[in-house]
Amino acid sequence: MEKVKKRNGFASGIGFILAAAGSAVGLGNLWSFPYKTSANGGAAFVLLYVLSVFVIGSVVMIAEIYLGKRAQANPVTAYKKASKNLGWLGLFAIIIPLFIICYYSVLGGYTVKFTLNSFNNNSEILGSFTGNIPEVILYTAIFLILALVVVMGGVKNGIEKVSKVLMPALFIILVGIAVYCLCLGEGVKEGLNYYLNPDFSALGFEGVLAAMSQAFFSLSLGMGIIVSYGSYAGKEIKVGKSVCMICIFDTLVALLAGLAIFPAIYHYQAIGGSALSDRGILLLFESLPLVFDNLGTAGHIVSFLFFGMVVIAALTSVISLLEVVTQFVIQKFGVRRKKAILCVSAICFAISVPVGISLGYALNAPSGTTPPLQICGQNLLDFFDMVTNVVLMPICALGSCIALGWLIDKPQSKAQLFSPKPAA
Repeated sequence: MEKVKKRNGFASGIGFILAAAGSAVGLGNLWSFPYKTSANGGAAFVLLYVLSVFVIGSVVMIAEIYLGKRAQANPVTAYKKASKNLGWLGLFAIIIPLFIICYYSVLGGYTVKFTLNSFNNNSEILGSFTGNIPEVILYTAIFLILALVVVMGGVKNGIEKVSKVLMPALFIILVGIAVYCLCLGEGVKEGLNYYLNPDFSALGFEGVLAAMSQAFFSLSLGMGIIVSYGSYAGKEIKVGKSVCMICIFDTLVALLAGLAIFPAIYHYQAIGGSALSDRGILLLFESLPLVFDNLGTAGHIVSFLFFGMVVIAALTSVISLLEVVTQFVIQKFGVRRKKAILCVSAICFAISVPVGISLGYALNAPSGTTPPLQICGQNLLDFFDMVTNVVLMPICALGSCIALGWLIDKPQSKAQLFSPKPAA
């Protein structure tokens, strides 16, 4: 049996939980969740999403953590140790985060721009900013550099240390903004009714699928992150407790984001007559800046805190995505961490450039025209998002459950399930 080397892992259970929660909490909660809620009937979607997180997502997360702890290696090796025929599934788990980083970084650059521009009029810059290709590329690079610096520090000194600070800060800021938006006055009651009073007739079959896929995306399932973090989890990490806390924290952030966004949107609709948008990029980067800019000096402060919080959320997620690919490169090619992360970041940045350009064309194209840089009628961001969320992630998540249920040695006890011995 090959001797398992001592690895740079998480020093504490809370560090593992906060890091895994950091990977789960991101633009999926603050960008994707609100616009999918608005596009799929409001409260009925929210209820089904919460059920999907705890009934389906929690089970998949346990399976992925177990595979990582058992293999003590990157996702490709972890799946191969479950079954020699599952290496292709592990490769999917490397490709998925690579693709997600490429469009996530563009949106992360948007959040950096809107944070720094909070004390000007953010509601007026979306068109000019998205159409300014050099500026989009610059802010995408800034966002990637921030993530790169953290991942270079490794797991204990980088990811775990930063997550212990960023995740509680994110939660505190979000609570404050939600309370603020709930006190705006006119329109808040209507926003809460839309967000909290289910109307299942407005959900539909597509809404059911959207809620389930959102649960997977929000929890970072099927993309190798949880498998990688599981490989760094020591014996003191209690899997069942950790999964429960991660699911609760992730869901609370999503629900708080809705409590901040929908009352604010309906408030502005009541005083200005603006219709609720169901497009994610507009909901976060156009509608809310309109709200903030119409609140004077206080609105600029709230805007700075809100978009700063979104930067934190996006950063913690990209850190996790980068770690998955970096871990694979280090173990597969035997290179040092800094060299591996620089190569991965360079590849992701190169792909993110056409993604940012494609999105800018799509947002600024005259009505009735077909913007360039599209695949299957979609801009590159929407295309990558669809391929990863609708196709690849469910395949990987299902593969994790199959591997745990049928292809590896059955645990003899509950204790062995939650504290597996590394595979040979």
